[in-house]
Amino acid sequence: MKTYRDFISKLEKKIYSPLYFFWGEESFYIDKITEYIENNVLAESEKDFNFTVFYGKDSSPEEIINVCRRFPMMSNYQIVIIKEAQQLKQIEKLGIYFENPLKSTILVINYKGKVDKRKKFFKDINKQFVVLESPEVKGEKVNTWISGYLAEKGFSITQKATSMLVEFLGNSLSKIANELDKLIILITDTKTITEDHIEENIGISKNFNIFELLNAVGQRNQYKSFFIANHFSQNPKDHPFVMTISFLTQYFSKILVYHSIKGKVDRNTLASKMGVNPYFLKDYDVPARIYPVSKLMENISLLREYDMKSKGVNSIETDQGELLKELVFRLMN
Repeated sequence: MKTYRDFISKLEKKIYSPLYFFWGEESFYIDKITEYIENNVLAESEKDFNFTVFYGKDSSPEEIINVCRRFPMMSNYQIVIIKEAQQLKQIEKLGIYFENPLKSTILVINYKGKVDKRKKFFKDINKQFVVLESPEVKGEKVNTWISGYLAEKGFSITQKATSMLVEFLGNSLSKIANELDKLIILITDTKTITEDHIEENIGISKNFNIFELLNAVGQRNQYKSFFIANHFSQNPKDHPFVMTISFLTQYFSKILVYHSIKGKVDRNTLASKMGVNPYFLKDYDVPARIYPVSKLMENISLLREYDMKSKGVNSIETDQGELLKELVFRLMN
């Protein structure tokens, strides 16, 4: 499968295709390659007559095809970009143009979301287009991506700072890259981004975040756990109950995996099965000693129960802040 670097390498050598199809749930690479084509294929003086952007919601296949069939003016190429193509009605009608595309037209289709690969339209695209699939990046791969992104710019980041970013921003590479780019500009005294930099410049608390809660619950530190849970309950927009439930469920599930295969496999395999960086394995030693398998199973059931309670199922109390504090108590007792 072609990578972002493969695309940029060919474009830098001015090797162009008449048809590009970029699709997937992660928009970062879709936007970056499209931006490169926008900014580098045509000179500014050529763009007035040879550069057209359509938006799926406001366009029709017929008008797109008409533009694609035009010849460039005073240029070797014209560029036609369809953004948000997933909103283009009757997109399959574009197939008429794909049968005989102009070599002087560079058509770029940005389709942000999943495609049904069983449909003839998308099968034909796979045969005729230069295709980039940009799937959603999940779990530990987001942390790895952050490290790689910063390394290319001569920076590094601490593990805790990475965790704070992912908790606050989720797994959207575009959002993460935007915040990292800001930090690179703001930080002038070091090449290592720390949790202090995150707290000072992005506004994420290094003391009141999901990973501090997991650590406190994992060590059965009741005072700290209730302190953080109370903060979460007072700031529900910053700490949605559904996300807290999800992180806690993943956490106890990982401890369960740790219990079941520790000592049977090497550290790297253990970390891979748990879906964590080997660096973090030490953080599971104490929780695994504190929580026996029976309590882990009970906690995972509790988390499902409270997820349903938050939605009003079998519960009078639906205040998510109160539910969280009650849940945290029951997880440790």
